[in-house]
Amino acid sequence: MRFNSCLLLTEGAHGMISQVEGLAKALGINFKHCNVNLKSFWKKIPINFVPVRRGVVSDDLPNLTEPTLLISCGKNSIISSLILKKENPNHFNIHIQNPKIDFSKFDLVVAPEHDQIQGENVISTFGALHYLTKDEILNSSNYFKNIKDGNKIVTLILGGPNRYYEFSNLDLEKIFLQIQKIFLDNNFSLIIIASRRTPPSSIDFAKNYFLDKATIVSEVSKEAYLSSLKISNYLIVTCDSTSMISECAITQKPIFVGMMKPLRANKRFQYFFDSFKAKGITRDLGDKIETWSYTALEETNRIGKIIKERLK
Repeated sequence: MRFNSCLLLTEGAHGMISQVEGLAKALGINFKHCNVNLKSFWKKIPINFVPVRRGVVSDDLPNLTEPTLLISCGKNSIISSLILKKENPNHFNIHIQNPKIDFSKFDLVVAPEHDQIQGENVISTFGALHYLTKDEILNSSNYFKNIKDGNKIVTLILGGPNRYYEFSNLDLEKIFLQIQKIFLDNNFSLIIIASRRTPPSSIDFAKNYFLDKATIVSEVSKEAYLSSLKISNYLIVTCDSTSMISECAITQKPIFVGMMKPLRANKRFQYFFDSFKAKGITRDLGDKIETWSYTALEETNRIGKIIKERLK
């Protein structure tokens, strides 16, 4: 089965965009992004009780006349995918992450191992899919011209609050203190990269804590993100973002995870952390600098090859 176009359905979050776009690129198909969301009332309803009709969606869905590959990610994109599939059964719909509804409503479900789901049409990934490539990182521009060549560099990538992590100043202060002791006190240059989920208050807290000891990129900048991955010796990612940890794992550079106290039982996160440690990709941020190596994690290309075979 061949498709000339691909529609990517997400609610616009970076982690979701990175996953659907990464998969489309791995499949070598032209794609368009489409932001979709449920109307506020329907967001409160369990997804399996939301009717499959255009009236529940807050955004305009395109009318697709030709068979199209649909790739969705995130709860609020599920209904849009099912609407389009209902209107034209010749569409091929792939959902990334556990949809928490009958898997048979999708042609394929691509879910990380830490979701721990199985099915005939389920493909499991180690970590999250993403759109970064080694070449893209290596060819990125030198965004940080103020940092001298030869400096030892560590980058902290900040996520943001979710259902499991409050992302409080107390949590951040613990991570900042660790960075001060093991990196800044050893003459490292510090870069801090904010994401779409990073609250302005957390960025302000970082600025007040580090003052002139850090280069802080407060706006969302892919250019700065890629450049920091290229030039850094070490990477630190806050524990709330499995997607950014997965992205960083393509670099083969040591990744420290800045741990925070969870708000509730976080078995999925813990499964992810344990599996990445077992693979030798990450270690918890502690009280000393450690160096290690691992094979680059290139799950997006691996999954792309599997899906190409399925489409045949």
